[in-house]
Amino acid sequence: MKAIVGGLGVIAALLPGAALAQAQMCMAPNKVERPLPELPSAKEPQRVLPIGSYTLALTWAPGFCRAHGDEPGKAFQCGGQNRFGFTLHGLWPDGRGKLWPQYCKATPILPPALIRKTMCATPSEQLIQHEWAKHGTCMQTTPDGYFRRSTSLYRAIRTPDMEALSQGTLTVGAFKQAFAAKNRAIPANAIRVTTTREGWLDELWLCLDTRFRYRRCEAGTGGAADDATLKIWRGR
Repeated sequence: MKAIVGGLGVIAALLPGAALAQAQMCMAPNKVERPLPELPSAKEPQRVLPIGSYTLALTWAPGFCRAHGDEPGKAFQCGGQNRFGFTLHGLWPDGRGKLWPQYCKATPILPPALIRKTMCATPSEQLIQHEWAKHGTCMQTTPDGYFRRSTSLYRAIRTPDMEALSQGTLTVGAFKQAFAAKNRAIPANAIRVTTTREGWLDELWLCLDTRFRYRRCEAGTGGAADDATLKIWRGR
């Protein structure tokens, strides 16, 4: 496996069946767009609550681009020469009950250098700002510390052979087993799989304890049933 790291970004050539979670090819932009402020609202209010666990959320980029690639602001992820497998949606602190902490304190716009450094994991300036404002501000850390933690977890993940899994009949439970087989630290019961209404792979929500160790997900916290049929979109 070869990886080339340069001042303008990262290019990774991945072997089938032993892929890293991160981009198959990504060149960070020379200049990033300034995101808009992310603020609490009546629908998404501020909640300062104790943290009981964490969720690491990954988005299946080919499926995301199939549904949203023509929308404004998606060109970096879905156009040009960049190629993504799973992208980092974010690291979310969970509560100790049905509610979770969010928008815990006001925050300025993130520095362009930090946004640019994160773009090959989370390929959207606005989403990067959103994740820090909504989730990172509820953790006892800095923006640098938050994204260092989340991208470190993300870059350690390996994915199974998605091309092979996309062919033939596949269940959510079988996908979890295949994913866990590539990641010894992540048991199948630590994985929640979300799908579109048509049954296409959407996201993975990985459950962690307060020490960022993967653990069994609690019942009733989302995800498709293990016996549900799962389809994986592999086009651009």
